[in-house]
Amino acid sequence: MTVTDGRSLTGEITDILVTNCGLDPDVAARAPTASLEELGMDSLALLELAAVVADRWRVTIPEQATQLSIPAVADLVARGAEPAARPEPADPPATVAPGHTENSILIAAPLELVWSVTNDVAGWPELFTEYARAEIISRDGDTVRFRLTMHPDENGVAWSWVSERTPDPTSWQVRARRVETGPFEYMNIHWIYRQEPAGVRMTWIQDFAMKPTAPVDNVGMTERINTNSVVQLAVIKERIERLARTDRNGDDDE
Repeated sequence: MTVTDGRSLTGEITDILVTNCGLDPDVAARAPTASLEELGMDSLALLELAAVVADRWRVTIPEQATQLSIPAVADLVARGAEPAARPEPADPPATVAPGHTENSILIAAPLELVWSVTNDVAGWPELFTEYARAEIISRDGDTVRFRLTMHPDENGVAWSWVSERTPDPTSWQVRARRVETGPFEYMNIHWIYRQEPAGVRMTWIQDFAMKPTAPVDNVGMTERINTNSVVQLAVIKERIERLARTDRNGDDDE
């Protein structure tokens, strides 16, 4: 493993915390010896940091790292932290089933409107309640790569990651995936739009697997995604149906 000198590595760790975990760079600059916990980084932030560090340097960060300062974490990475010891299983471990969810909603609006609104990634902060920002990074043909940033959670952490999606208007389907996977081994999303007599049925199918270091397993994340999808689909339905009424009537009828 090749690692840069400690000072520059400290900067890289800081950049990861700022970009992926919502760390305020000014707060970090004012308190260089503060622990990650004192800087407002919780266990989920550590998970995101650990995922990036593992991908970039093949180093495992222990759970106790929230008690360390950023320079101490950089030193840990530079020295190559040892993975936590695991007992040898008596028998080969059972295959873990990947996560899979399927959620849909019927939207009383024209298919073209539903398609255009939900595929306007830059407008997602006005469509979803969970996203604070959606920044377009690049476009390659029909494929768009973008960074999503969520609203800060109860600990003040704003989660962020890069995804890409490729819409196919000939089949009214979209294929999407997380590029920065974070706690996921992988996350693939399939959007399907189908015209029905009462409107458009929009379906989200998500296939994923969690990393062994994730705070939840495939079953736990399946429950989380199903719960959140119901909420977000209902919000999208209400907002698009309102827009459809506005288009028909010239102004909102509520």
